[in-house]
Amino acid sequence: MNRHNLSLIAVAVVLVVVSLVVGSRREGAEFAGADGQAMAAATALHPDYQPWFKPVWEPPSGEVASLLFALQAALGAGVLGYYLGFKRGQSRQRQPDRVDAGD
Repeated sequence: MNRHNLSLIAVAVVLVVVSLVVGSRREGAEFAGADGQAMAAATALHPDYQPWFKPVWEPPSGEVASLLFALQAALGAGVLGYYLGFKRGQSRQRQPDRVDAGD
């Protein structure tokens, strides 16, 4: 890995750590999703609201739900990265006399 990539990774790690530290120091700052907030707003507007559907399976804890969400995001990023790399390789094969800039 070259120095540029290592510095980008270091900046990304610092941003994640700083955001977690800043976010954890605020009062009442919890990692809550939009689903819970939407349900709270719906019951506040209509106290007799009943959901139309029930989940087929509920994760046993919030950590498991976060893990599944992270795995879903990683799988999507992998598929997207593979597709973009595949298309870039195809475009480079179509232009063989092009000089590579060394990226």
